[in-house]
This record gives sequence, structure tokens and C-alpha cells, in this order.
Amino acid sequence: MIKMNAQQNKTANMDLSAQQQSLVKISALTATGNLQLLNVELNKGLDSGLTINEIKEALVQLYAYCGFPRSLNAINVFMTVVKEREEKGINDKVGKTIVVANNPKNKYEQGRKVLEELTKTPQSKPAPGFGEFAPRIDAFLKEHLFADIFVSDVLSYKQRELVTIAALASIPGVDGQLQAHINIGKNTGITENQLEQLAMLVETNVNKTQGNTIRKIIGKPLVPVIEKDMMVRISEIEILPEYLEDYKSILRQEAAASVKIEPGVIAIFPMFQQKIPTEVRIIEIYASKAAYQSHLQTPHFQHYKTTTLKMVKTLKLVDMNSLDNETMLEVFSKLN
Repeated sequence: MIKMNAQQNKTANMDLSAQQQSLVKISALTATGNLQLLNVELNKGLDSGLTINEIKEALVQLYAYCGFPRSLNAINVFMTVVKEREEKGINDKVGKTIVVANNPKNKYEQGRKVLEELTKTPQSKPAPGFGEFAPRIDAFLKEHLFADIFVSDVLSYKQRELVTIAALASIPGVDGQLQAHINIGKNTGITENQLEQLAMLVETNVNKTQGNTIRKIIGKPLVPVIEKDMMVRISEIEILPEYLEDYKSILRQEAAASVKIEPGVIAIFPMFQQKIPTEVRIIEIYASKAAYQSHLQTPHFQHYKTTTLKMVKTLKLVDMNSLDNETMLEVFSKLN
């Protein structure tokens, strides 16, 4: 019995803790600018035991990977979350004091040594390639990112790499940097099992394509982007003329919220006929039947359903099959 418990504890230690999962989700949502879900996850992160300063450090660090605008937006959301929780009488732990113990005389050398510790490989001065071509970016990388940000011990190196990997995995087109930080993450103690869990969290909070960027690098099977039970539907709706403008306003809000908030909602595209504006058509695409059922339970859909019930004269739901799933996805990529 003792041996079994020991094995169970060993397995549990290989999983991402609740706090680590929150750091991953906070980072992914910050990187993608999903502030509404970020608000929810920041509350969950504090509930899980993350300190205020740990989250602050993560959001500050993220400016180096997803830019000042996304970082500042997330910090503003976090300010609001902390204030609201204080007003509710919730006493969150502030955590360690944020101290930057850098070497003002030679921050470059300090940052270079930190990077050597993280990568477990010698770091030449300047960095070959980009560092020789653009020395200032090499200086920023060493002196600021690794000598100003990473030297604060509010977050461990492992926590910082979870933050970085989650952010990079959520951003298209940075596979090279993601590969490098996955290697660094392994050096800090992140296991392959934890990377698989991280991929699942990115998939859930961003999308399957981005979750697959991690799986591809660590050599794990990719998750099909298109589920076999993906739903494509055309809703044919006739609206009572006196309610048309109110209906369009409510539908516009519901469609926007669904696409923005729900990962399983691929598209909700409302239209109305040019010659008969009361004839509304909605193209709806859901990643799976489960995503559709989840959509039906959301507050924004429930609000739409209850408030527009009296406005609808007729409703017909037409389920469709796609002739070419792969090409259909290219339509959305072109719209970007």
C-alpha cells in the first residue's frame, strides 16, 4: 500500500498544479487579448493560491513576448479584479516583494549568465546571427529580459518558462522561439507530460491549431482541427417588421460574444435579404455537437433566446454537410 501511494504521488507531481494551470491560461489569454475570459481566469488564479505579485510578474514578463499593448491591457484587467475582490472582502495574498537584484555595472553579463543557466549551453557575446546584425536587440534581450525580469525570484524559472511557452504557443508564426523555450522549459523541470497538458490548455483557451504547435514540437499526435461531428447549420428566420431593428441589435451582440468568447464557436454569421430585410439567415458553424450544446447554455445565448422570442414569426433550422472541410478553413484565414 505504501508503494502504491508513493507511485500515485510521483504521478501527481508530474501533473501541472492548479496554480501552474492558471499561469498557463492567464498567459495564453493575455497573448491573444481575450480580456473577458482573462478576467475569469485571473479570479480563478487567485482562488487557486497564486499571489498578487506572482500574477503581476507574469503579466509584466509577457510584454517581452506579446507586446506592451497586450501586457498593459491584462494588467488593467488585473487591477480591476484585485479592486473588486477587495471590495467583496476577499483577502488575497500579496506574496513576495518584487525586488530586481540586477548588476547595474554589467547587466549584459548578468543576463548572459542567466541565459546560460537556462539553456545549459555557452552564450557568446554577441549572440551569433541576430545579435551581430542588430546588437541593440541582443543587449535588450540580455540586459532587460534576463537581467531585469528573470532575476526577480517572485516566479521561479520553471514558472517563467510555463508563462513564456503558453504565450508563444498561443501566437501564430513563432514556432522557432517556441521550440527554443520548450527546450529551456525542460531544463527547468517541465516534463513532457506537463507539456502535453499545456497543449491541451492552449487548445481549450485558444484553439486546436495553436495547441498542436506544442504537440508537433514534442512529437505527440496532433489533434484533428475539424471534429467528425462538426456542426454546420443555416437558420432561416422571419422577423416581425415592428421588431426588426431591436432584433438585429440583439443578434449582433449575441453573435459577437459567441465568436469571441467560445472556442467551440467557429462562426456565427448573420445576414438579411436585401429586398426583404425581415428575412434573416444565419450561418452557424460549431466545432462539435458538444460545443453547440455548450453554446446553448451560455448567458449571451439565453439572453438572445428569451428576449427575441416574441420577435420571431417563423424559424427553420437547416443542418448542412460541408463538401470540403479543409478549404472551408482557408476562408476564415483569408478574412484575417
